[in-house]
Amino acid sequence: MTFHLPSYVPPDFNRLKDFPPVKTAPVKIDGVAPDGFHAMSIFPEYFNIGGNWILPEQSRMDCVAVIRRNTIDIVEFRNLYSGDEVILGRSEDGSEGIFLHSEGFHVEKEEEDIFAFRSGRTRETAYSRDYDILYELLKYEREHGQIAWVLGPAASFDRDSRQAMSELIDNGYVDVILAGNALATHDLEGAIFRTALGQNIYTQKTQPNGHYNHLDLINMARKHGSLKKLIEKEKIDNGIIYAAVKKDIPLVLAGSIRDDGPLPSVYGNVYESQDAMRAHIAGATTVITLATQLHTIATGNITPSYTIRDGKVRPVFIYCVDVSEFAVNKLRDRGTLSCTSIVTNVQDFLVLLRNNLVEYMI
Repeated sequence: MTFHLPSYVPPDFNRLKDFPPVKTAPVKIDGVAPDGFHAMSIFPEYFNIGGNWILPEQSRMDCVAVIRRNTIDIVEFRNLYSGDEVILGRSEDGSEGIFLHSEGFHVEKEEEDIFAFRSGRTRETAYSRDYDILYELLKYEREHGQIAWVLGPAASFDRDSRQAMSELIDNGYVDVILAGNALATHDLEGAIFRTALGQNIYTQKTQPNGHYNHLDLINMARKHGSLKKLIEKEKIDNGIIYAAVKKDIPLVLAGSIRDDGPLPSVYGNVYESQDAMRAHIAGATTVITLATQLHTIATGNITPSYTIRDGKVRPVFIYCVDVSEFAVNKLRDRGTLSCTSIVTNVQDFLVLLRNNLVEYMI
């Protein structure tokens, strides 16, 4: 099976030529959109500006469209400033100068019966075809795209998953990692103490006084002042964070209300972490989320179904992997309809990817 990037087919602009241009209204109070603002979706949306239908280069759900310097910026309410011209309209059929194009990426659909068993995505689903497609996609993206990973701490709880993720980083299948304090803490705990939350990552046995290990690790990291210095001073030579720092892979660690410590470099301000996540997701072409419901949904909500690379519109692929059916379906329920979900534990998932991608390169 060879991966082929789906071609993008733009709208029929001849059909839209008689529709009016968009209407706008200025922001009067910083952070407050005018009444009737248009809210964005995950799909490509075109705006009629002076007779030209323009597609914003970057988009994201639940934000508003602002005309600035002859371009269209998509921004959150908190990033609206007095005088910004916000696009108005709640119709998306072109009648208000706004056209939502949900069928730009043509995919051949197999003919299906109206009634069929096992049509959902559950723990009983056979995901063999999904894995085969993902392997080929990642081989393609390694050379032509940007792969973002959203990692929950479960990726660091087992020696094999840590090793598999590290090898994926070493071999070019990771361009950015979005995570929280816990993933980095327990991965580095594993590097120094061979435990994660006090449980041995090789034998899965709880260690005496092991519940202190992650706290000792955080304190150690704070003493050194940065993850890079921690790795250097403590001679760490294994794990996900070590591999990312060694290859200069960006790490966006978004803090939460329950964090211990936290580690240095963890964002304590939720909006700063959101901005940092969005800056990297803006360039992503494939997003893989593993066993972290809150970070997964947050990332899904800022990831559009398309991106523009080298002047061409292409799809953004999203994979959600979790042992919980609720977690993977929650992302779809939140509006991320372009997501492919796989119900499995992350240890098996990462080892399968490593075996089929890293060994493929040898």
